Amino acid sequence: MTDERLISGGPTTVDFLSLPRRSPKPRETGVTHVLDKGLGPSQVEDLLTVAAGSIDIVKLGWGTAAVTTNLPEKVEIYRQAGIPVCLGGTLLEVVLTQGKLEDYMAWVKDMGIDHVEVSDGTIALDHAEKLRVIERLARDFTVLSEVGSKSEDVIFAPKRWVQMIQKELEAGSWKVITEGRESGTVGVYHADGKVKEGLIEEIREAIEPGRLLFEAPGKKQQVWFIKQFGSDVNLGNIAPDEVISVETLRLGLRGDTLSHFH
Repeated sequence: MTDERLISGGPTTVDFLSLPRRSPKPRETGVTHVLDKGLGPSQVEDLLTVAAGSIDIVKLGWGTAAVTTNLPEKVEIYRQAGIPVCLGGTLLEVVLTQGKLEDYMAWVKDMGIDHVEVSDGTIALDHAEKLRVIERLARDFTVLSEVGSKSEDVIFAPKRWVQMIQKELEAGSWKVITEGRESGTVGVYHADGKVKEGLIEEIREAIEPGRLLFEAPGKKQQVWFIKQFGSDVNLGNIAPDEVISVETLRLGLRGDTLSHFH
């Protein structure tokens, strides 16, 4: 399906209001990274009809791409709307465990996907090896790498976070994702979902925020990052039905950020 609404897809223009500035698409900052856990083609079309202008990249979560029927058709719908698709990092972790990186790359290229995620949130992967994987993939793809563990029991010192992020950017990552999972209870978050503010501040002092993508599945987490970093902060793991909500938070069109921007 090719629908002009999906290709142009910008938000409604309200010329009489003064709203926070948003970078135009394709964006380097202010990225909204959406987590697709298994939407069907018609659901994708419905989503893009109302929110294409607010979506910058879609991740097919975990290993869902491996069990999705008519995957090329679904990827093509996003592509027609000018929205890149990225496969979940967990799938690549399985690929690496089985030594199938070259097969994976050929499969991804065959589907017309040019963004890939590199993570080690579940498997034990030496960081030097992870950097080599990033370097290899960066020759052919736009790489998003992820730092942080999916386990509540694995905690890195802030200095280690900074070191890993810096090295992954140097290896060729376009953005480095700070782990939060869909639950928003690990990585840069405490078990109760609150942001580890001290950790974020140390990362912020060392890394240009525009090079980071903060997984922020919860509204309170989204609000915190928008207030700290502004409308053009990069936010990830946004649920499809929360895309419009996040855009209103970025523009001060929801009570949580209205007084912050207006």
